[in-house]
Amino acid sequence: MDNNGSWLTDRLVEAERETGTSFDLSACVREPIHRLGGIQSYGALVALRHDTVAVISENASALLGPGVAVGDPVLGWLSAEQLTALRALADADTGQTAMMPVPLNGRWFDVTVHRSEGLLVLEFEPAAPVTTPFTMFYAPIRSALVRLQAAATVVEAAQAAVREVRAITGFDRVVAYRFESVDGPGEVIAEETAEGQEPWLGLWFPATDIPPQARRLYEQNWIRVIADVDDATVRLVPPVLASGEPLDLSLSVLRTVSPFHLEYLRNIGVASSMSVSLLVGGRLWGLIACHGHTPKALGPQLRAACEFFGAALSLHLTALRERDDTGARERSRTVIARLIEPIADSMASGWSDPAGLDRVVESDAVVVRLNGDTTVHGADPGTEALDALWAALPPSPAGTPWHSDRLGEDLPAMAPFTGAIDGALVLPLSDAGDQVVWLRRERTAPRRWAADPARPVVLGPHGERLTPRGSTAVFLATVRGRSAPWSTTDLAMAVELGRAILQVALAHTHRLSSLSTELSRSSVDLDSFAHAAAHDLKEPLRGISNQAAFLAEDNADGMDEVTAHRLASIQRLASRMDELLNALLYYSRLGRTDLHREEIDLNTAVTRALEIAGPRLEEESVRVTVTPSHGLLADPVLFDELLVNLLVNAAKYARPDGPRHVEVATAEIDGEPALMVRDNGIGIPAHLRGQAFELFRRLHPRGTGGDGSGAGLAIVRRIAERHGGRAWADESPGGGTTIWVTFSR
Repeated sequence: MDNNGSWLTDRLVEAERETGTSFDLSACVREPIHRLGGIQSYGALVALRHDTVAVISENASALLGPGVAVGDPVLGWLSAEQLTALRALADADTGQTAMMPVPLNGRWFDVTVHRSEGLLVLEFEPAAPVTTPFTMFYAPIRSALVRLQAAATVVEAAQAAVREVRAITGFDRVVAYRFESVDGPGEVIAEETAEGQEPWLGLWFPATDIPPQARRLYEQNWIRVIADVDDATVRLVPPVLASGEPLDLSLSVLRTVSPFHLEYLRNIGVASSMSVSLLVGGRLWGLIACHGHTPKALGPQLRAACEFFGAALSLHLTALRERDDTGARERSRTVIARLIEPIADSMASGWSDPAGLDRVVESDAVVVRLNGDTTVHGADPGTEALDALWAALPPSPAGTPWHSDRLGEDLPAMAPFTGAIDGALVLPLSDAGDQVVWLRRERTAPRRWAADPARPVVLGPHGERLTPRGSTAVFLATVRGRSAPWSTTDLAMAVELGRAILQVALAHTHRLSSLSTELSRSSVDLDSFAHAAAHDLKEPLRGISNQAAFLAEDNADGMDEVTAHRLASIQRLASRMDELLNALLYYSRLGRTDLHREEIDLNTAVTRALEIAGPRLEEESVRVTVTPSHGLLADPVLFDELLVNLLVNAAKYARPDGPRHVEVATAEIDGEPALMVRDNGIGIPAHLRGQAFELFRRLHPRGTGGDGSGAGLAIVRRIAERHGGRAWADESPGGGTTIWVTFSR
């Protein structure tokens, strides 16, 4: 995250402005605190390039003795053995604990060493007359670590830590400060204070108190000591290197302090401070912050003891978090296992029930979006807010969560819906927009804010500066519009749910593939059976019809009326059966015919169809109009058959009176070309329109709309399916039937 990018929002800057202060927070955020070109005056700095002094602090000669100047050889005042030992210590990569005592001009110095920008940086601190060795801290620290390891919760561990650190250092106030998120505000979760101190326990501090560049330095250095807030900074010589910038003092123990931070400390009555970083997973989790009312310089041994304790606490916090995360994940896995069983049974028919998913990831609402349908469980933010969310979400691969706890900032289109949706964890299930979304509202739980609303700034000899007691408006701007952050456990459980759903989907896909293969095989068998049955039945049926005709001819003179009627019925039924078998043969052949698609000219196709259907239409006085507007590709032979069936139907079921007409047109439906045949006939009742496309299904009694096999619309649907489309019936405006047939591209 950059120094002045998304971390410092326009809303936050505006909130600072509204407090009435002229302080420019962006200047604080941009400040290069690791390149301030100076150190605290209680020590001296010497940076070496090879065996030559390249950079010194202005007080080096006064503190270390004459002969320490830029360009001088270091071996004039350090021995070769000392220099070799210091270089080896720097290369050992022991951080701020890379320290050794060095006698110089009759005095002892604690020398901390590190490398920066190709230079060997030596920082000299006068050793106390009686130096307490680290071994003297071993017994109390060992006892403190035992007590720390017995802590069962984060708060208990933090309380144990601040108690021990205060006992070791003697600071007036020691607090444990936990950040809500990597760039969020913090809360005091434990404290130990001298008698009479105002308690800070439970207070929240805005994120602006520790800008991003300071957080990065806390991740690099376990310990940061400010011996005296009124200390006069000692400048470095030369002030800048060949790069044009001051020496990088990120790893320095003497690094001078930002004027902004010094004002901050003065305004809350702090004369000296120490911060111990608490890292979890390599990221800044919180701080142990120590404050003194008088100046206090801590020697390297004491700093090493505190650094050791901070590292031990960080490890214990990591263990506690892993324990809590493991427990939360196990509970979520149990919920997932219970949810997957009914999902496994229902997914094939379109699973969309989000109930129970709020127990996988804690949330105010869960939304499941499948096949364009949206179902909400919990606090429904409303259709408008969800539509805006769908439009604003960035693309994300299936199974890869996207999350935000500040939707109004991350997705500006969601700003109008702050309060209804402030946080979202999105689990894409497919590339077609199917997803599970957990939603959180703004976190409105009451927080005790370390602020005096009547005093937004402190104005005095140290300047005008917002303090942790400074601006309620700034704090509210920091937290307003934000939900509780999504934890790593939340993200992990979303991924696990996605995997479980994917496994179910794959099982269904495999099952459907097997069923499809079996269905295809059965369909082929059924087509073969229908073709063979119809073909083989036609011969004996023809014999029955012929024999009935012979009997009628041979006994025409002497046959009684009843027998003649029965023979006529046999012939009529045989003819009807032959008609049905012909339809069945044609229907079965549709599944065996290869398609040869061509661009269809609707006018020409209707002209060909009228050669067959025209007489029937003329007989019923049905007028035909053609309106081609969209092109479509189809097999011309099957398309002609489809048109003939639809036009004949329009004639069969024409209205009994008034002008009769049928319109044939092309259109586009859901991106696919379609054929429309619309008549103003007697129509099909809405509840029977689906049945009208079943084979041999007649919806009107004989004589209502002419004879027929009842296979016409079934053949239309079969032709549509062969083209990858579908067929259905609607009511025509003013009455009648409109048949739609789509053709896939």
